[in-house]
Amino acid sequence: MASVLIHPSVDHGVKPGDDHFTGGMLSCKCRDKPVKVKVAAQTAHNHVCGCSKCWKPDGALFSMVAVVARDKVEVTENGDKLAVVDADAAIQRHACKVCGVHMYGRIEDTNHPFHGLDFVHTELSPQHGWSAPAFAAFVSSIIESGANPAAMDGVRGRLRELGLPPYDCLSPPLMDAIATHVAKTRGSLYAGA
Repeated sequence: MASVLIHPSVDHGVKPGDDHFTGGMLSCKCRDKPVKVKVAAQTAHNHVCGCSKCWKPDGALFSMVAVVARDKVEVTENGDKLAVVDADAAIQRHACKVCGVHMYGRIEDTNHPFHGLDFVHTELSPQHGWSAPAFAAFVSSIIESGANPAAMDGVRGRLRELGLPPYDCLSPPLMDAIATHVAKTRGSLYAGA
């Protein structure tokens, strides 16, 4: 199943992260005055994502995206080239107006379970050691972006070969975090032992 291409960063195997890694610089694809974003921490929950909103490199079925605390993300160069892709989306994806690359996604809704986290594409960094992708999210959604529905068994098989369990939502720990946030908000969080 190695002929099924997922994303350039994982197609030849998932590279391990470095527990001591402390961040790096992301750059858009512009040759002239690229947007630069400093990420001053290791990322978490790195995964390949099949949703139709995430930025994907040309030819990739999935994006690769991770989260990091928003106070660790800083635009350092050419921020005037950034614009929000969809102002109505929960994740405000800030993309370069010239090359189209999403530099970071931010949730402004303080009631959202992931408020305080920014979404970043670590493949935009020349540094090595970022957290390794650990699962695949919204796998069925690649059909919405043009993938052949008949190829989905092969896609899921390849994801499993790569050690990226495929989900049609987020991973169980992230779904638990969302449900916990909702339960706390509603005052219905289980308090028993």
